Amino acid sequence: MSMQGIHIVATGTALPRKVVTNDDLSRIVDTSDEWIQTRTGICQRYYCEEETGVTLAAEAAGKALEKAGIDRNEVGVIMVATSTAEYSFPSTACLVQKALELPTEVIAFDVSAACAGFLYGLNICRGLLQSGNKKYALLIGSEQLSRLIDFKDRASCILFGDGAGAAVLELSDAPFWHRAWADGDAGPLWGKGPGYDNAKIRMDGREVFKFAVRVLKQGIDAILEDSGMSMEDIDYVLCHQANKRIIEHVSKKYPDCEDKFYTNIAQYGNTSAASIPILINEMTEKGLLKEGMKVIAVGFGAGFTWSSALLTI
Repeated sequence: MSMQGIHIVATGTALPRKVVTNDDLSRIVDTSDEWIQTRTGICQRYYCEEETGVTLAAEAAGKALEKAGIDRNEVGVIMVATSTAEYSFPSTACLVQKALELPTEVIAFDVSAACAGFLYGLNICRGLLQSGNKKYALLIGSEQLSRLIDFKDRASCILFGDGAGAAVLELSDAPFWHRAWADGDAGPLWGKGPGYDNAKIRMDGREVFKFAVRVLKQGIDAILEDSGMSMEDIDYVLCHQANKRIIEHVSKKYPDCEDKFYTNIAQYGNTSAASIPILINEMTEKGLLKEGMKVIAVGFGAGFTWSSALLTI
């Protein structure tokens, strides 16, 4: 059954100043630009130096709020999807509230669902807006993954970058469908929590690749089935930007629709929960996403978690 939908009023992104190219990484680990591009599609990524996940989140959120031009007193929810919070507590969301001087009468919290966090957040924010008395939610994906990179592991250290994407959301009567799944497995992709000396990203790349191709297709097909639509009715499919080859494998399962799978991983790397809002913001600024378009957003992450949603722009 179609649910009351979510409308993205405006988006914003924030990136660190430091750009790290594949050639830069080749001076740290045994790799090369050709090796990385061939296997991942990544050309560069951003690393924090002076910035943090909190400052990136606040900057991206501030840009989204400015574009939206709304009454900030009508923001009733601040939610940050992140796996790399600066603190165990307070939450990044609470620090964003303070940094942007948003109302204190607000629901503010973080959610940890890895790279699927932003998509989980769409439905959580929708529910909170339905039960609340304020008009807008601020949903942010913010990651500082460079803190968790093990540069002794050349297979994983090349993948990740830092960044944040934010969206101002309001309820809408436009069609909306959402699906979410979880299957607990700390084997293929995991990272130890605070207090561990070696709290670095660990990944079995082959297993994650196979899993990703399967569940991204599952997520897309579930939304198409729920909505009664076909791929011909969809303007774009916005995949979590984990690996260009993963997205290419999935797109080939939908003949004649491969050009609907937009990618920007070359510039940013895998920014986890930030990748889909960064993607939406970039496509909006380029004029690719226009009012009335229907898009399927789909992502997966450690947990395992995966989720998909149909949105009307």
